[in-house]
Amino acid sequence: MNSPAPACAVLSSAYCPPVEYFMAAAATGKILIETHESYIKQTYRNRCRIYACDGVLSLTVPVSVQGSSRSIRSVRVDYTKPWLQQHERALISAYRTSAFFEYYQDDILGILDSKPQYLFDLNYALTVKMMELLGIRCGISLTSEYIHEYGPDFLDLRGSIHPKKAVPEIFRDRFKPYYQVFSERFGFISGLSALDLLFNEGPDAVSYLR
Repeated sequence: MNSPAPACAVLSSAYCPPVEYFMAAAATGKILIETHESYIKQTYRNRCRIYACDGVLSLTVPVSVQGSSRSIRSVRVDYTKPWLQQHERALISAYRTSAFFEYYQDDILGILDSKPQYLFDLNYALTVKMMELLGIRCGISLTSEYIHEYGPDFLDLRGSIHPKKAVPEIFRDRFKPYYQVFSERFGFISGLSALDLLFNEGPDAVSYLR
């Protein structure tokens, strides 16, 4: 007998999260975002990957970690560096010829331009908006404490969705090619921000995620 599907996915905060993040949301219908973990460098917490004219391009949000606290909720975005303009230009350059960029760009760029003070707030606003634009009906909650190990009713992906790790095994067979702007040059690339799926597939993105 097959095990029942998890009722909730537990996920770390992520900047313009990758496709598998939203696959987990679509599969469970409810996500729990970790708010009591420590900030970890070189993760999706402050970076995403997009498909640019030269292949994969990593976009990183510079942050300021002050004092001894490394709580994800206390990490500030560093706007003294010109990353915001660089990210917006990179998105426009990469996706301006995609079929649906013009329909969604104001929603995404508007959140970036609002300049949330904290990384978590920036990530949360982008995640909620991307969930809406991707057509996923999903309950989003925040953790009230740190739990090291969740029970079988939870799909804990906090350490699994990582730029230096392979796509979690439960999703690997789901990454079928969809149209990408530069696919004729470099072929299909998986493991990208879900913005890539959204800008290229538009309303059909939700079918890919389910």
